[in-house]
Amino acid sequence: MKKLVLYVCAVVAMLFLVAGCSSNSTQKEGSSTHSHSSEKTEMHEHTGSKKVHGLKKAEQPKYKAGTKVKLTADHMKGMKDANATIVNAYDSKLYAVDYKSTSDKKMVKDHKWVTINEIKGNRKEYKKGDKVTLKADHMAGMKNSSATIVEIQKGPAYMVNYQPTNGGKQVTNHKWVAEDEIEKR
Repeated sequence: MKKLVLYVCAVVAMLFLVAGCSSNSTQKEGSSTHSHSSEKTEMHEHTGSKKVHGLKKAEQPKYKAGTKVKLTADHMKGMKDANATIVNAYDSKLYAVDYKSTSDKKMVKDHKWVTINEIKGNRKEYKKGDKVTLKADHMAGMKNSSATIVEIQKGPAYMVNYQPTNGGKQVTNHKWVAEDEIEKR
């Protein structure tokens, strides 16, 4: 009986150890060379700034500010199928990038999305394969990183608030979601 109690205590202790290491750990951004979208990384902040400099508000977006939507995007943990509210829509193409983190020097693949105003320089447009420096600060180690544009999507760029499906806290002013990553609810 004494051995059984010790065994059960050891199993319970191992379960707490494993749960503590996996469920509450926050992976900042691409801790390996896996793609951003398959890793479903978390932003270094759960809230972003509502201020957007250098972009015009979209004149006739499909989803207007205040519209209740469902996200089909799978950029972050708990994002897919999350209920969301459109904060605003802006005129900009959306650029997916591979970049080398300035904080841990690891490659982050297929980060979706950055907008034209989040790329250093004063070009009006970029093309796939262009090497750029990022001004975006969505993730730790992103700002001032060297990046390559790997995908371009037509705008508008949507800023959203959403409640993660994994029970995480409300995400506000998430930048950015493409129109084809949103469904009316």
